[in-house]
Amino acid sequence: MSDVSGTGEVIVWRLHCASPPERVYEALTTDAGRSQFWAESTRREGDELWFTFIHGEVGPCPVVEETSPSRFALVYFGHDVSFTHEPDGSGGTDLELRTSGFTEEDRDDVLAGWLNVLFPLKGYVDFGIDLRNHDPERSWKQKYVDQ
Repeated sequence: MSDVSGTGEVIVWRLHCASPPERVYEALTTDAGRSQFWAESTRREGDELWFTFIHGEVGPCPVVEETSPSRFALVYFGHDVSFTHEPDGSGGTDLELRTSGFTEEDRDDVLAGWLNVLFPLKGYVDFGIDLRNHDPERSWKQKYVDQ
């Protein structure tokens, strides 16, 4: 992953899920999966994902790589993002998220924002729950982490 437009920094987050890599991969790569933890809805058009969020933001995000069940990468609102999934040896998944291409001004939102994706992902794949509030008056724009 290269960072030609931002700070040069790569943010890395790791998450352990009790669910197998195939379940984690499916959650990240399907419209039905993403709507359970990430966005209110997504739709795929060719090699682009269109995310719709609770506060109304909509945006196209080109898919860069899909290697089932181990890797998914996209350009997410101008940032390079990859998810790598590895079996943990006990039926679960060790997931690593890497993102780059953000500006210094966006760094704090990007750093915190991915936790707002990863923890709900774990809630969904491991426990079948949706941690989001689904209230447009309580979204990321108002500093709610459970949008």
